[in-house]
Amino acid sequence: MLNDLKILDTTLRDGEQTPGVLITSNEKLRIASKLDELGVDVIEAGSAITSKDEQKSIKTITENKLNAEICSFARPMKIDIDTALDCDVDSIHLVIPSSDLHIDYKLRKTREQVEEMAVNATEYAKSHGLIVELSTEDATRTGMDDLKHLYNQCIEVGADRLCACDTVGILTPERSYEFYKELAQLPRPLSVHCHNDFGLAVANTLAALNAGAQQAHVTINGLGERAGNASCEELVMAIESLYNIKTGIKTELFYEISQLVERISGVTLQSNKAIVGSNAFAHESGIHADGVLKKSETYEPIKPETVGHRRRFILGKHVGKHVIHEKIKETNTQVTDDELNRIFERVKSLSDMGKTVTDVDLQAITDDILNIDMEDSLVLQEYTTVSGNKVTPTASVKVNINNSERIEAGVGVGPVDAAIEAIRKTIKDTADITLEEYHVDAITGGTDALIDVLVKLKYNDKVITARSTEPDIIMASVEAYLKGVNKILTDEKRR
Repeated sequence: MLNDLKILDTTLRDGEQTPGVLITSNEKLRIASKLDELGVDVIEAGSAITSKDEQKSIKTITENKLNAEICSFARPMKIDIDTALDCDVDSIHLVIPSSDLHIDYKLRKTREQVEEMAVNATEYAKSHGLIVELSTEDATRTGMDDLKHLYNQCIEVGADRLCACDTVGILTPERSYEFYKELAQLPRPLSVHCHNDFGLAVANTLAALNAGAQQAHVTINGLGERAGNASCEELVMAIESLYNIKTGIKTELFYEISQLVERISGVTLQSNKAIVGSNAFAHESGIHADGVLKKSETYEPIKPETVGHRRRFILGKHVGKHVIHEKIKETNTQVTDDELNRIFERVKSLSDMGKTVTDVDLQAITDDILNIDMEDSLVLQEYTTVSGNKVTPTASVKVNINNSERIEAGVGVGPVDAAIEAIRKTIKDTADITLEEYHVDAITGGTDALIDVLVKLKYNDKVITARSTEPDIIMASVEAYLKGVNKILTDEKRR
């Protein structure tokens, strides 16, 4: 059924149940709008009964008249359905515990009582014009006869879609196929909802879809309780690339929405996360990088542009000479074979010491060997920061940029953020530079630890890295940012 696939995204409901994650009303609207642009069919915007703020969030989304169907989670209770109706949603995700374990120990009811609740809730929601997706919680630990009996009773009173949840992620792909194949015989569209406790959520979802399920429940970045849910970007790209089936999803937006969700949720992606991780299209090995430079398909299953990502070459101990040469040529700098060999040896020596070789390091090594003395375009003359428990973090800076003095101030969530914002203002008319990544490590112990700051800055379609090591975290952050900006400005001068 992969050709008829529909996507229900539950980032704003199941994804927000990730421990420590709280998404505000405005942030939910931003994510929902991007999900709508992405092309998902259904957006589960939250659980209306949760709180007044949750109702405001869902209402804000429904008022924006998005193309996607807007859905609210609901228990089989009249108050949940009424609250969802007040939010003007199109549908409810009506979740009914179905396993003996949940019925006996969580609800402390009989199966007959639970079935009656499900039927009454479905009938009530349908009588008020809602689309009902009936979802059985812990379905994969429920007897098949019991599941079918519950579904059939609710179908009789108007349930529009059915969903079976692998609530604790215990399926294998083989069992998933057989389980959903049986349920796909029922006379309503079937959804698959898999959790990732054993790392099999995407594989199990693919198996369910091949068995006849027509809709997949997913989250951006695989957010969700415990180990998360099936990842939207991984599932869609597997279908498009491995099954050669178009889903209608605008895959080129995946990296952008992944970054948005990462920033808003505060859940940092592992660097080797499939499709959208920072290393998904990064190459250090000389053999791999050489192959990619000659033809990307040698070591990349898809082009990074397909998902809005970009290719990166890492200057580590496995780097090859050809990659270094390519990065030098990007700055319109010409080197002889002997000069390239000397640069290569310096880079390898630095990386062998356990150092991350940044773009700024490579430029400094190259300029030193070529006896090039380029003056920095941006020079910090002074900076001041103010912060406290009752003071908005504020910074003021005085810089010299291309022989012109500028003074700016900025505020932020902390003194580092404020200082970088102030510097960003001084260059906004010169170059539109975005801070893509900021990473801090304490090299030594104690409160006087030596701090190592690594930043990634984006300018146009190029991302450069820079670092600074100082005992003062603000100074280390400012210096790393300045180095990166100067690298970008210097590259522009050399063009």
